[in-house]
Amino acid sequence: MSAREFNGIRVDVMTTLWTSLRRSLGAFREARAGNVAITFALATLPIVGTVGFAVDYSHANSVKVAMQAALDSTALMLSKEAATVSSGQLQTDALNYFNALFTRPEASSISITATYTATGGSKVVVNGSANVPTAFLGIIGYNNITVNGSSTTSWGSSRLRVALVLDNTGSMADDGKIAALKSSTKALLTQLQNAAGTNGDVYVSIIPFNHDVNVGPNNYNGTWIDWDDWETANGSWQTTTTCTGTSRRGRSRCSSNQTWVPASYSTWNGCITDRDQNYDQTVTAANPADASLPAASASTLYPADQYSSCPLAMMGLSYNWTAMSSLVDQMQPNGNTNQPIGLVWGWLSLVGGGPLTAPAKDSNYKYTDVIVLMSDGLNTQNRWSSDQATIDKRMYDSSNSGAGTCANIKNSGVTLYTIQVNTGGDPLSTLLQNCAGGPDKFADPTKFYMVTSASGLGTVFNTIGTNLTQLRVAK
Repeated sequence: MSAREFNGIRVDVMTTLWTSLRRSLGAFREARAGNVAITFALATLPIVGTVGFAVDYSHANSVKVAMQAALDSTALMLSKEAATVSSGQLQTDALNYFNALFTRPEASSISITATYTATGGSKVVVNGSANVPTAFLGIIGYNNITVNGSSTTSWGSSRLRVALVLDNTGSMADDGKIAALKSSTKALLTQLQNAAGTNGDVYVSIIPFNHDVNVGPNNYNGTWIDWDDWETANGSWQTTTTCTGTSRRGRSRCSSNQTWVPASYSTWNGCITDRDQNYDQTVTAANPADASLPAASASTLYPADQYSSCPLAMMGLSYNWTAMSSLVDQMQPNGNTNQPIGLVWGWLSLVGGGPLTAPAKDSNYKYTDVIVLMSDGLNTQNRWSSDQATIDKRMYDSSNSGAGTCANIKNSGVTLYTIQVNTGGDPLSTLLQNCAGGPDKFADPTKFYMVTSASGLGTVFNTIGTNLTQLRVAK
């Protein structure tokens, strides 16, 4: 009898059951004498067999699901060593990994094969099969159902870049949120590290934000910085006979016989506030020549700010997992909420801008760029306003077809995940909900998450991490 499969399970028994049922019913219909009750009893055997198949198939399918999960994990673990071990060692390790993960003792005759190829990108393929004993189908001669599965881990042709934009505002001190953020982020970093076959397969940037972002005070010599407002706010008056002082953009620094003398740039704490509109919604490169523009002109430069609650300095794209974990441990909650500035600097980290450089992309690889934005509150303050609606509009302008930073990011080919941690009974953030999505599905509610307890953050980060690593695993 030829064998066929349904969902990876051999189903040639169905042909036997149906044939037997037809023959028995035909015999019952044509009976003219003898013990009809016995004939009827015999005719019910195929019916019992059909019910038995449903029960045994359900059991076999649950074993297949467990097998597939074990195969997926086995393939992912083998990818770490496949290029450096012999085929015999690969096979041995595959069986050991699988046996440690597959906990279905009723399965027998387990067969696992693992192969590695480097053609068209590195790839590990793990195939598995097992027999599952039947409870009912033995009456028609089927004592086992064979289940099969396969998993492929591919790398070397697909690479991942992820910007983690993390709320470090004062409200993160409440309800255990900052501790949950730290543990969840480090677990996510481990997931991403494990998804990398070699250094450079996965890059991650970390952008802590509140009202501002911190690019690091050691960058005070950067020609991409706009010092005009900073100089106006940081310095001292000095008595002079004649005052001729002006700012970088020509603002007068004279008051009677006094001259305003800006502080040394080396005293800057590294904070940057929003760029002039509408550069605050883009990754347009900073032009050093803008330092001499008139005060009323929009500048591409990044304005220095001496924000007293300056967050931890950001880290650009990296695969230094130890340094990233250390940075996360140092995060502290402080300051007001300005999601747009965190978001645009997450985007800058992916493309390069200001002090951040993005490693060049190799044309031999396919890249997936992702931003994960997590915030626990609604927007409260940016460079120009303390009105939530006004700040929100910079990210997503519902009155203008959703224009704003979020649309610009997704139009550039970046996928955006958003997370609202709502432990204080705030309204649902339609802003974060509308921003979630990607170039393939512009508005995607499946990429927005809201949790109402700090503990829920770990589950969400794990889910996102799984989704991201699956971008590098084909099953």
